[in-house]
Amino acid sequence: MIQDDKLSNVISTLQRLSSAIFSDAIQRKLILDNLTEGVFTVDPALKITSFNKSAQSITGISEDEALGKTCRDLFASSLREEFCIVGHVLEKGQPLLKLTRHLKVEDRLVPVLVSASPLVDNSGDIVGGVQSFQEITEIFHRQLILDSVFDGVLTVDMDFKITLFNRAAELITGFKQEQVLGKFFADVVRQEGANIAVDKMALAKAINTGKPYVEECFYIETADHRVLPVSVRAAPMLDATGKIIGGVESFRDNTGAIQRQYILDSVGDGVFTVDHAFKITSFNKAAETITGYRSAEVLGKRCRDVFDGSVCEGNCPLAKAMKSQSKVDVFDIIIHGKNAKEISVSISATALVDEFGKIIGAVETFRDLTEIHSLRSHLAAEREQTGILANSPLMQNILALLPEFARSDSNILIVGESGTGKELIARAIHKQSNRNMMPFVAVNSGALPEKLLEAELFGYRAGAFNEDQKDKKGYFAAAEKGTLFLDEIGDISSTMQAKLLQVLQGKTYVPLGSDMPVRTDARIIAATNENLEELVEDNEFREDFYRQLNIVKIQVPPMRDRMEDLPLLSEHFIRKFNRQRGKEVEGLSEEALEILMHYDYPGNVRELENIIEYAFILCSKGLIFPRHLPTKFQRKSETDQALVNPETGEPMTLEEIEKHSIMAALTRNNFRTMQTCRELGISKDTLRRKVKAYGDIIQPIT
Repeated sequence: MIQDDKLSNVISTLQRLSSAIFSDAIQRKLILDNLTEGVFTVDPALKITSFNKSAQSITGISEDEALGKTCRDLFASSLREEFCIVGHVLEKGQPLLKLTRHLKVEDRLVPVLVSASPLVDNSGDIVGGVQSFQEITEIFHRQLILDSVFDGVLTVDMDFKITLFNRAAELITGFKQEQVLGKFFADVVRQEGANIAVDKMALAKAINTGKPYVEECFYIETADHRVLPVSVRAAPMLDATGKIIGGVESFRDNTGAIQRQYILDSVGDGVFTVDHAFKITSFNKAAETITGYRSAEVLGKRCRDVFDGSVCEGNCPLAKAMKSQSKVDVFDIIIHGKNAKEISVSISATALVDEFGKIIGAVETFRDLTEIHSLRSHLAAEREQTGILANSPLMQNILALLPEFARSDSNILIVGESGTGKELIARAIHKQSNRNMMPFVAVNSGALPEKLLEAELFGYRAGAFNEDQKDKKGYFAAAEKGTLFLDEIGDISSTMQAKLLQVLQGKTYVPLGSDMPVRTDARIIAATNENLEELVEDNEFREDFYRQLNIVKIQVPPMRDRMEDLPLLSEHFIRKFNRQRGKEVEGLSEEALEILMHYDYPGNVRELENIIEYAFILCSKGLIFPRHLPTKFQRKSETDQALVNPETGEPMTLEEIEKHSIMAALTRNNFRTMQTCRELGISKDTLRRKVKAYGDIIQPIT
């Protein structure tokens, strides 16, 4: 509410003089015409009896036009019920002081402050009324402006008594203007949990020093005893002579800003925002850690002046994001931190848009790739030694033991699902052994018929099959002093198991067509995707042969159990296909990586390689997005629908999903074992166990 004591003084003066000078029209007119406020008097019938010069000037109505007319008739074109309050005063016999009303003057509404009071004679009888009004356009507009700003604003006099309190100040503190006007500043703007001295507050410092003062974070207690973080700006108020007459303080509720900053500071990636001029407006904790700059050092500066990045000149991701209004990703660039330190980062930039759709700046997240490059160098050295890319704890444990296994000549059994890299493990052992200068010979045991496998392993003499053949050395001879890798050992016949057992025990073999044993010094490493222990129990695999193979056993984890390796493996395959196909694919987008990280990989690492190879067909440069992935990753809605039990309408349990998948694969493959295993990416042994477990819904396989 606008405060002004002048109108009250006018009313009280007229009341005191009314009985003494009411009959002296000339003297009364002189007094009224010298007032700066508009004043008119009325008789008991509400007819105007005087209308001073200020009233004529404010309203544009002459005294001759006004005299003798009722207030309501005179201001018929105005908002008379609001303006002519003198009628209510005469009815009630009580004054009304300092009410804000609007008076229509020509074609505009003029805000005025009005007061009215009855006029009484010496005997105390009401003989008329007086109404005063003052144009307050400038004051009213000033108050409207203050009530339109989002920041709380208050003013104090030199005694720190509050003289103004805007609408935002009411909303922020919970105090109403009428509650605080005239009250001591420190009793209203209280610091939470402390009785801080007034001279320590920002407003007092501004008044005492004559200079503006800023306090970025100040906690106040609201009317309902909530604790509120605010930022404060205070300045002295000066009169026309430059003398300090009080102070003004603005304060802003920082709750949302602090919450947003807490969220940003909890993010592991560096995040900063810029305005249209590319000046930095926010800078989170991770950004400080990565670059070495404190936020105070970079706020307000142009980002290119701070980072001096390799893409700042002509290829700025922030500029591209604001221009295209789409996300811009840059995988590996160099920026400069504090002290010109070079930092390798990946960048993602997005435009910032207000509620009206207008671009107001951009936000950039950046991830420090220093550790990744260091790890890549470490893994490159490790891969040089082992030929294996791995960072997961399960694979690191295996790699740590390989040198020990390599120093021994004991037989090794490598167990793992198809596509897990069993041959790579075998080659790594050979490479780290003292046999590394001799041959490494790999044989797919399960792919050859029994007689042919025997001939390939042991060789044969001329005439073993017909008269024209020459002697042929077998794989054992080829691997002499080196390593013989027998893959799919679980698929060979019991006859071949017996013959290989004799080789393992006696270190000799007999070529086909010969009766002379040949000594061998080839180390045996076997591999299988079968559960040999269960095959032994089912009398499908010789126990003595299994014991000879299983001196050292290495269990290779499936891809789904070593997902930490997926980014590294993906990057390796991307580099491989870039070299092979002359493309410039930078890597996986966050969305594509997210999809691949939530896939089970029944085909393991080999399937991941196939997925990346497929993506290279559709993507020639930049990042691989979900649209570049195989079709099965595009049909999530169909998959979701398939995972609903058609009878109950409820989501399937894991057991129901497994049953459904096995039954569907068997049906598609006409219940053929090998075809079904290949589709599902499981071993024959696993399929047998599953069929046996779900025998109530799956017919026996053939």
